[in-house]
Amino acid sequence: MATIDLNSVRATIEGRLATELASSPAISVVFSNMAFDSTTQDTFVTCEVSFSANQYLTQGDTSTATNNVVGLVTINIFTEEGIGSGANFTIGERIRNLFNRETVSNVIFDSPIGPEIFQSNPEGKFQTQIRITFGIYEDL
Repeated sequence: MATIDLNSVRATIEGRLATELASSPAISVVFSNMAFDSTTQDTFVTCEVSFSANQYLTQGDTSTATNNVVGLVTINIFTEEGIGSGANFTIGERIRNLFNRETVSNVIFDSPIGPEIFQSNPEGKFQTQIRITFGIYEDL
């Protein structure tokens, strides 16, 4: 195996989320660098995938080493303000179940943090956030 294609990892994560939220009931998903007008939707989810501190797992040159590539998925859930937290927690449960200690296409997800209640942003929306760390083993 060569170095990991970070866009493939991102596509795996985003595709899994988009597929889950496309049905029963369908919820709009907004990914990084997408144009989106939050005033047109009562309920939507944003997703951002980032890569952070990686680790050497074995010693060796660049042809016989293994790394652990570590990342974070940050998912924000927005629903209409003034109706309580129940809708956010229902969506949050769907998302937690989707990633909770799962391994998908060699991406190993940890237990999610949240949904945590955040200050409303954008105006008129109730927000909760889920964060999920993940890792991938990279054999050079």
